[in-house]
Amino acid sequence: MPDTTATIGHNSRQGTVTIESRLFNSLTKYKGQRSTRESFTLPAGSTVEDVLKLWGLPKKEVFLCLRNGRDVTSGLVGVEINGNAALEDGDVIALSGPVPYSYGYGAPIV
Repeated sequence: MPDTTATIGHNSRQGTVTIESRLFNSLTKYKGQRSTRESFTLPAGSTVEDVLKLWGLPKKEVFLCLRNGRDVTSGLVGVEINGNAALEDGDVIALSGPVPYSYGYGAPIV
């Protein structure tokens, strides 16, 4: 009997997803010689954590992660992003560090 716990389907090894990733604010320093907007083709079953690795981003510096405009965090402001969020073909992942006058810089939220 095949092990299906680590795969998303019988043909997942051949599948890929193409996503677009964008860096904003303080994270743009990690772009190197690349643009702040890059497309990546990844194996099916890839996650937000895989995108962070491709950019070389430390997870602790990512203040906000949006997948198709929706927040990918597990809770309220200041909570670590959900790196296990699965990617689908065509997703747009926006990553941002803290912005001035935000919780990430120590400003109170009113």
